Amino acid sequence: QVQLVESGGGLVQAGGSLRLSCAASGRTFRTIAIGWFRQAPGKEREFVAAISWSGGVTNYADSVKGRFTISRDNAKNTVYLQMNSLKPEDTAVYYCTGAASLPTVVAGSGNYWGQGTQVTVSS
Repeated sequence: QVQLVESGGGLVQAGGSLRLSCAASGRTFRTIAIGWFRQAPGKEREFVAAISWSGGVTNYADSVKGRFTISRDNAKNTVYLQMNSLKPEDTAVYYCTGAASLPTVVAGSGNYWGQGTQVTVSS
């Protein structure tokens, strides 16, 4: 069993940066892919980024490519999402999710989900 806890959200001005963290409990963390999704008010949850268990493969939504970077530190059981050049349309609750395979994570079908962290970008 893996439990995921997000942190690092907050209020930032457009053009600013934030780094989200997804901390995990459980020894299987190092064997699973992890991803980030977000959900804005009144909108469907959407994929943001994902990373394989080894960190060797990453996947990004077109809307965040070149601005967001996903990484992981398996020694610390943590995945990070560095968000730069933030825009008001990035405002959402951000969730991390995990599954055995990267495609499963990208599809939004992860076995594990965190409670989310709010990111608000002001114009």
